[in-house]
Amino acid sequence: MSLRKNNRIKGFAMVLGAAMLWGFTGTVAQHLLHDRQVDPGWLVTVRLLVSGILLLLFISLRGEGAQVRAVWKTPRDRRELLLLGVVGMMGVQYTFFAAIDTGNAATATLLQYLGPVLLTGWVALSMRRMPESREWAAVGFALTGTFFLVTGGSGSSLSISPAALIWGLLSAVTLAFYTVYPARLLKRWGSAPVVGWAMLIGGVALAFFCPPWAAPWSVWSVETILLILLVVVFGTLVPFFLYLDSLRFLLPSETGLLSCAEPLTAAVLAVWWLGVPFGPGEWLGALLIMGTVILLSIGGQRERVPAKSGSKPAGGF
Repeated sequence: MSLRKNNRIKGFAMVLGAAMLWGFTGTVAQHLLHDRQVDPGWLVTVRLLVSGILLLLFISLRGEGAQVRAVWKTPRDRRELLLLGVVGMMGVQYTFFAAIDTGNAATATLLQYLGPVLLTGWVALSMRRMPESREWAAVGFALTGTFFLVTGGSGSSLSISPAALIWGLLSAVTLAFYTVYPARLLKRWGSAPVVGWAMLIGGVALAFFCPPWAAPWSVWSVETILLILLVVVFGTLVPFFLYLDSLRFLLPSETGLLSCAEPLTAAVLAVWWLGVPFGPGEWLGALLIMGTVILLSIGGQRERVPAKSGSKPAGGF
């Protein structure tokens, strides 16, 4: 077996592992929010603060401390980094966890996957062109899939709460912003320091409203603490590095296709582990929404890009 083929297999395993860990994290978060009464704002604050500190510390210990400090070099970099942290990182994380809190991990993850469709529309508008047939098909899949996901196919009532639907759609909007906005920063400084600082900034901003020391200790247990650590480490740091490193071996379009394992993992675990009701209509909606990612990945960016320009496309991060 050639070295190139071995590297591609390694890349596929990395991105699949990352996507499945992100999907698993959403289900663990649902268990914490619904069954352990952990506040979603508090959980997001702790996740962002701990992940940001650990990521920046890891980069510094790797001998790249100068790059960590250099991100703050110019006023423009500082402004963009602050906006990314508060609106992008804090926004996408809080809306995602609020969607889980008011609904469930499966629908929250799937609704967030509407973000690429919003990006498609934004790109078409910014370039003053009509969407391609493939993009129109993706929009059709997304709209139809959302209908089946939130109604179960009945059309007479919602199968999730209105709050869950609103938070899920807001999660898709913030994901679109989070994906597009930091392009210049990622190209200039790389993903690790930019994402590390964005997480820390987002955590500090949210701490003013959901202070990490105001935890509901009465409902805590050893299991709760272990699950929170699981969300932070295996739901944030580990999949981030797996996904980022996979870009050395795969095309961005391929990672987009494989990332469909995230909502699928979240849906299967939510049904199997937490007993979330998911009927044929919801499964059809899930498949249609995942189909949008496939359509938008096929025929997308074909050139190989350096790892520093990659960014996680959805849900758990």
